[in-house]
Amino acid sequence: METLSFNDRTVIVTGAGRGIGRAHALLLASRGASVVVADLGAKVDGAGVDGDDPAGDVVAEISAAGGSATACRADISTESGAAEVVNAAIREFGRLDAVINNAGIVRTARFDEIGTQEYQRYLDVHFFGSLNICKAAWPHLIASGSGRVVNTVSAAMLGNPLMTHYGSSKGAVFALTRNLALEGAEHGILVNAIAPGAGTRMAENSAESLAPEVMEYLRTQLLPEHVAPLAAYLVHPSCTVTGELFNAAGGTVNRAVVVTTTGFHDPALTPETVAARFDEVMALTPDARPELVAVPHTA
Repeated sequence: METLSFNDRTVIVTGAGRGIGRAHALLLASRGASVVVADLGAKVDGAGVDGDDPAGDVVAEISAAGGSATACRADISTESGAAEVVNAAIREFGRLDAVINNAGIVRTARFDEIGTQEYQRYLDVHFFGSLNICKAAWPHLIASGSGRVVNTVSAAMLGNPLMTHYGSSKGAVFALTRNLALEGAEHGILVNAIAPGAGTRMAENSAESLAPEVMEYLRTQLLPEHVAPLAAYLVHPSCTVTGELFNAAGGTVNRAVVVTTTGFHDPALTPETVAARFDEVMALTPDARPELVAVPHTA
């Protein structure tokens, strides 16, 4: 099996100062990539900034191992902050080939306890953070000829206790991923999403929504290093898929697919018909159709 090299490729990783983002940055740098380690150093719930410099710490770790990296402390929830991250890539390394949008915040709370302002904050960090980085990076990804984007979503977008604010913002990132995959196709830019599972400080901050045995499993068996290989493959030039969603946790990698069932057709539809034939609507038969990104064919 050929070793995948990232020599002569520059990759931005947001939220790279700790946890999964740090694992992404370390792996890519060890394979020859020049990495922009972007991390504001925010508290896990987004309430302000800690006093340390996690991005600088990761860069020091990469440099000590002989790798190439630069740190950027900028707020990617703003257009100017995202531009600062992308400018760091161009200034330091002269090019940009891939982006891994990993920065995030989380806390658990009941739906009726969360104010609108907090929903906006989660959209600002997760959705607009990913959007802002992609917009700033887009011309450089086009110039690369093999641009790659990996967005980070979560199983919480499919439903998780005490995470309406978090899960819904991640659902927006998934929709962004699918649409950017269409936009990027003509330029050779592939855009995919990963839903990682790992024992990180974000997982610890979600402990209230998880059973104790699940948290213990996260801490001991699901490591950030189990997620990074998938992200690295998806930003490699040899990757050929786009608009897809993958789960990665504890060494397991699988694909998540949205499907449309066969259902039924009745031009004389009534509520009673729907009720009588609802099992057909729900049935996952072999004819159920995966909803793939319809990438335009180019000659």
